[in-house]
Amino acid sequence: EYKAGGTAAKWAKLGHHVKLVSVTNGDIGHWQMAGGPLAQRRTAEVSAAAKILGTTSQVLDIHDGELLPTLEHRKLITKLIREWHADIVISHRPWDYHPDHRYVGVLVQDAAFMVTVPFFCPDVPPLKKNPVFLYSSDGFRKPSPFDPDVAVSVDDVFETKLSAIHELSSQAYEGGANGSEELIRSIPPESNPVARKAWLKERWSSRQNAEANKARDVLIRLYGEQRGKAVKHAETFEICEYGSRPSGDELRRLFPFFGE
Repeated sequence: EYKAGGTAAKWAKLGHHVKLVSVTNGDIGHWQMAGGPLAQRRTAEVSAAAKILGTTSQVLDIHDGELLPTLEHRKLITKLIREWHADIVISHRPWDYHPDHRYVGVLVQDAAFMVTVPFFCPDVPPLKKNPVFLYSSDGFRKPSPFDPDVAVSVDDVFETKLSAIHELSSQAYEGGANGSEELIRSIPPESNPVARKAWLKERWSSRQNAEANKARDVLIRLYGEQRGKAVKHAETFEICEYGSRPSGDELRRLFPFFGE
């Protein structure tokens, strides 16, 4: 939702099938509650967000903070990708502040070739073509900085993305595991939804504008100079070298938003 929600909404609007997978259940991702009640709340939140984006969602029953890059989990991710018949898979890079994010990146990388190997997880048919695997954006510099190959204007779906993030209240408004009473006091209350949404819009408009500016050259290359310079909000992605390497024409087929 945060990193690719706008792009997901654009695909969904065109009739494509998009699935958002939470690899852990978020059951310690809050500063005031935890366990089953929090996991249920987080699942309900992502389900509500998915409905707004026009996607489906799935939350795996793995404890928050306990994901490891094991063979069991590699098989699980491989099967999920195969069962969805994915053309594109987007995940974190293996360099991130949260260990679950890092290990999702590792697991997806490890599945990037194995999804095509017939006798790995033979109970699920292999994919005939390796998907395009993409990393979502981040600001980490070591061991290597994020280097975008794809930049998508989300100006036309920015309000949709905001509405989806609005549903993720345990994180968007309560700070998740790093929340506090001070943070809660600094955000408009739930009883004032207009001010609350305006606060969220200001926050996310700044983020997505910064992302667009960092990838301005990519936007111009994909959209042309006039349209590329005009983009205010963008989501950006880096191609993982372990998946299919799309040609320019293939990239435009997979991302049919750029025009000629």
